[in-house]
Amino acid sequence: LAATLAEELSAALTHKARATLAVPGGTTPGPLFDVLSAADLEWERVDVMLTDERWVAEGDTRSNTRLVRQRLLTNRAAKARLVPLYIPAETPEDALPDLARGIGPLLPIDILLLGMGDDMHTASLFPGAPGLRAAISPRAPILSAQHPPGTAEARISLTIPALKGAINAHLLILGAGKRAALHQARRLNDPELAPVSALLDDISVHWAA
Repeated sequence: LAATLAEELSAALTHKARATLAVPGGTTPGPLFDVLSAADLEWERVDVMLTDERWVAEGDTRSNTRLVRQRLLTNRAAKARLVPLYIPAETPEDALPDLARGIGPLLPIDILLLGMGDDMHTASLFPGAPGLRAAISPRAPILSAQHPPGTAEARISLTIPALKGAINAHLLILGAGKRAALHQARRLNDPELAPVSALLDDISVHWAA
């Protein structure tokens, strides 16, 4: 998968000045980032953004930005530009306009990598979250503030239209539980119950036990 992402980035850079790579947080993509960071690319022409972020400062151990800096923006990929999905603000709602202004010019995403939870959430779009319906609407803005029930902090997430617009899209899942969740999402085919289902028609799934 790392080789595939590198090839797609290289192809994008042959016909445009800069390419956009959007990646998830969490623990699953860490080993992939380790490999991808060594790819022989013109990383100085790559803009890296997160698909979602917990509303915590970068120094927090739960920060997705921290993970990306430690595992992806190293080695050759240290030359890439990180597009922030967190700025100091009381709430993600306060920061939405400024963050959207930075991300908007980079769309559509050239290469998108997503993960998925056992509950069929993707990015920070969780079943049952108060802002989910607005975030999956075809008229949704680029970003959405999310307050998933049962989580410790607020989130900010790319919305379904921003994710669906990606030119190349990949879903990385590991383990039998997530494989079962993926099959359930396909059966349900209802983004309010299984947000990842909104993206499954146009995404390459990569699964390993």
